[in-house]
Amino acid sequence: MAAPDPTLSVLAAMITPAVLISGAGTLLMSTSTRLGRATDRVRQLTARFKVLVSENGQQEPLAREEKRMIIRQLPRLARRTRIIQRAMTALYVAVALLVLTSILIGSGALFGAAFGPAPVILAILGAASLAYGALLLSFETRLSARTTQEEMHFLVNLGQHYATLYSDEPEKVAREV
Repeated sequence: MAAPDPTLSVLAAMITPAVLISGAGTLLMSTSTRLGRATDRVRQLTARFKVLVSENGQQEPLAREEKRMIIRQLPRLARRTRIIQRAMTALYVAVALLVLTSILIGSGALFGAAFGPAPVILAILGAASLAYGALLLSFETRLSARTTQEEMHFLVNLGQHYATLYSDEPEKVAREV
């Protein structure tokens, strides 16, 4: 039976960090999109708030309640963007550590250098950073859901307000919503 090719075992060892790098890269792309959406939402709420504080905007139904909702949401959005930024940093650190792991494994095999436990330590740190980034994203998702639920609640109230203006049976409409 032939002895296993050491080159193949080195390549196999280098592929493991590459799979994690691919996962981190996918998370980075979606996280970047999330950051853009949160930023756009802040801009939308700011523009809407400016309308609501204008003379015409103050006449809109439930303008006061909408302003309160916006004021409550802005700190949450700021917190979301901070969490997303931390998650992105953790994911970039994970990619860097995992790439360094692959480089150490490959260069160690190529030059016959013994790096000892360094590649394993870097891989563990990279995986931990990837896990931390994913955990932060789960917290951000909860914040996002909370602001969406609050906004939906406001829209239901606004819908009820308009339904009572145009309905012969306001109580029935309110119960259906």
